[in-house]
Amino acid sequence: LQESESENKLDGETASDSESKSEFGGSAPVPTSDDTPEVLNRALSNLSSRWKNWWVRGILTLAMITFFFIIIYLGPLVLMTIVMCVQIKCFHEIITIGYNVYHSYDLPWFRTLSWYFLLCVNYFFYGETVTDYFFTLVQREEPLRILSKYHRFISFALYLTGFCMFVLSLVKKHYRLQFYMFGWTHVTLLIVVTQSHLIIHNLFEGMIWFIVPISCVICNDIMAYMFGFFFGRTPLIKLSPKKTWEGFIGGFFATVLFGLLLSYIMSGYRCFTCPVEFNNDTNSFTVDCEPSELFQLQEYNIPLVLQSVVGWKTLRMYPFQIHSIALSTFASLIGPFGGFFASGFKRAFKIKDFANTIPGHGGIMDRFDCQYLMATFVNVYIASFIRGPNPSKLIQQFLTLRPDQQLHIFNTLKAHLVDKGMLGSLEEA
Repeated sequence: LQESESENKLDGETASDSESKSEFGGSAPVPTSDDTPEVLNRALSNLSSRWKNWWVRGILTLAMITFFFIIIYLGPLVLMTIVMCVQIKCFHEIITIGYNVYHSYDLPWFRTLSWYFLLCVNYFFYGETVTDYFFTLVQREEPLRILSKYHRFISFALYLTGFCMFVLSLVKKHYRLQFYMFGWTHVTLLIVVTQSHLIIHNLFEGMIWFIVPISCVICNDIMAYMFGFFFGRTPLIKLSPKKTWEGFIGGFFATVLFGLLLSYIMSGYRCFTCPVEFNNDTNSFTVDCEPSELFQLQEYNIPLVLQSVVGWKTLRMYPFQIHSIALSTFASLIGPFGGFFASGFKRAFKIKDFANTIPGHGGIMDRFDCQYLMATFVNVYIASFIRGPNPSKLIQQFLTLRPDQQLHIFNTLKAHLVDKGMLGSLEEA
């Protein structure tokens, strides 16, 4: 009896969990297993399970990194499409867990409504993004202009339709369960769709704001695993018994160093640092601009305490590298809590992984649990410390106004510049 109680405590199950399981009917989902390719199974058959898992994870990690490089090469629009596909897969994995738990009640319209709400939320967010970043293209096409003008009303009407469908689907004796699932769907939408929308916003600010944060999370995940595998002795958190303090600390220092090096390399290329914009002349999306001060080498004085150690008085680096320290620090210290949150979720439902899509790694959601938390931080960081007024967007909006409105703004701006004494100096020049 004591062993059973301790096992239940280890798995995070309490009396209330048992009652909920009884109320919902049926047992918890069976833990998923990794579908390791037969070729790898035969090649690694002589190894212990520990080293076999190490090699499987390593080979598949290299394959995923290679795929990541390929989609980066294909450009921002392909990256946006991949983010959309990842979002749909993550949503599918979480909703499938809910369906497996509650399927015995045969709830009407549950899957249909879940995917309908996903469609509605994506229509709202992607419509906002297109209108914000590609305003000129939207205003030029009549159908897009109409959809843009009434976008929020259309989005609200679509959501109301789904809301009414849910109310009509309520079945006697299962009201509470259906409202549980309604909440399940909306929390999933909040976690998955909102965060993927922020990832796309970061991407359009410049690919460097997309690649560096994601790469820092990947680096931290790999290095924490490596340090933990070879040196790990001290458990970090009960939610993830394999996580160790040695891996956590080693991953932090490795990630900060990696972030500095990657930022230095990428800051020298316009294709990474320039925002994505629509070119009216060529009718295409372009990534070309004059680099901002963030991506121009600056000379910094090294503190006197460190001058005697490193032997330098000054250091040339990109200002973005300083910001990369903040990004990599968050990826190392706070980002893993997204993984811990996912671990708690999986333990609550007695599953090992969200799915078995990637051998040795679990599902797509198992790989992106930390990325979504990172996306929110990057978006907030850009809005708080980086982004300022965008002159090109203001001009685009100005050109869509009526001639009398444009003339009024012109006269107002002219009077303001004259009062400031700037217009006269410009005319003299």
